Amino acid sequence: MPYLNRALNLKSLLAKKSFFLFGPRGTGKSSLIKHTLGDEAVVINLLRTEYQMRLISEPNRLHEIIKAEQRNKTQIVVIDEIQKIPALLDEVHRLIEDEGRRFLLTGSSARRLKQHGVNLLGGRARRAELYPLTSQEIPEFNLDRYLRFGGLPPVWLSKEPEEELDSYIANYINEEIKAEGAIRKIPPFVDFLRFAALTSGRVVNFSKLANDAGVSPPTISSYYQILEDTLIGSRLEPWRKSTQRKAINTSKFYLFDTGVTNTLAGTKEVDRNSDLYGNLFEQWIFMELKSYLSYQRVKEPFTFWRTEDKTEVDFLIGNELAIECKASRRTNEGDAKGLKSLIEERKVKRFLLVSNDPVNRVKDKIEYLHWEKFLERLWDGKLI
Repeated sequence: MPYLNRALNLKSLLAKKSFFLFGPRGTGKSSLIKHTLGDEAVVINLLRTEYQMRLISEPNRLHEIIKAEQRNKTQIVVIDEIQKIPALLDEVHRLIEDEGRRFLLTGSSARRLKQHGVNLLGGRARRAELYPLTSQEIPEFNLDRYLRFGGLPPVWLSKEPEEELDSYIANYINEEIKAEGAIRKIPPFVDFLRFAALTSGRVVNFSKLANDAGVSPPTISSYYQILEDTLIGSRLEPWRKSTQRKAINTSKFYLFDTGVTNTLAGTKEVDRNSDLYGNLFEQWIFMELKSYLSYQRVKEPFTFWRTEDKTEVDFLIGNELAIECKASRRTNEGDAKGLKSLIEERKVKRFLLVSNDPVNRVKDKIEYLHWEKFLERLWDGKLI
C-alpha cells in the first residue's frame, strides 16, 4: 500500500522527551513509525504472541529484550499497543530514569491504562495523537470523496472504501469493545453507535438519547466515555466567557472520521444540497483544526459558543480566532449572524466564515474564506 507523508513529526518530538502516541486503529501509527524511524529504533509490538507471553508474566524482562534487539540502534524504544500490558510502564519508568532511554509508547485505547490506574510516568512522557489523514496530507484532495468516506489511510487508498469501512466498524466492535470487555451487552451499544453518528457535532442530550436507545442516561454517559477512551470521538467544550448573552454549559461530541460517521449512520450517499452535507463539512473542519492544534503543539483552548437563545459559533481557538462553517457555495451576511453576535462580546480577535463560496472577502470585521484558502492559511501557520 502506498505511504502518504504525515504532518506529525515524530523525530522532532522524540528529540525532546519520551512520548505516548495515541490514535484510533487504522490511522497509521505503525506506518508512521516505520517510515519515520526506520531501523533506528527498537520496536516491540505487543500484538506479537512471543512478546505478550514473555512480558505479561515478567515485565522486568523488558530490559533484556531491548538489549538483545538493540545492536547498533539508537536509544529510542517503541512499544506498540502499550495498553495490552499496562504493568510495563513501571519498567519503562525505571529505564527512562536509570538509562536515559527515550520511549515511544503507542496505543489505540486509553481505557485499560485508566482502569488499572497505572503509572503514566509522572510527566516523564508527553502525549501526542495521530488522526486520520488531513487535507494537507492527501495529494489531489477531493472534498466530496472525503466527506463520504473519510480519511483513514486504508480507506482513502482503497478501491473499495465502503467495504473497508464496514470491516473497520466490525473490527472496532470485536477488538476494542468485545475483547476489552468494555460492556456486558453489545446490542444496545451497537444501537447507540448509530445514534451517536446521527447526532455527531450536536450538543449532547443524554436524556433524549437514552429514550431513543432504550437505556438509562448514566448508561449513555458511560457509552460516550467508551468512545472517548477508544479514541473514536471527542467532546468539544463550550466557550463560557460571554457577558452579553448567557452561554450554555453542555458539550458537543464529534466522531473522529466522516467515513466512520456515515457507516455507523447507514449513509450511502451525501447530497451536496442536504443538511447532512453541511454537518459533515463542519465535522471535517473540526478534525482539521483538532489535527493542526495537536500536531503543532498549540495549547490554546478549542471550544464552541452557543447561547440559551441558540446563537452559535462553531469553533473558537482561545480568544484568538472564531470560525463559522457553511457548506453553501454562496454565502451572505445572514450566515455570519453568530459571528456578529460574538463580535459584540469584544473578547475575540479574529472572525472567519469558512464555506464553499469561491469569493474571498472581508466585511464588518468578518473574513469570508473558501475552505481551500482557509486550510492553506491554517497549515501555513498564518491563522494561529
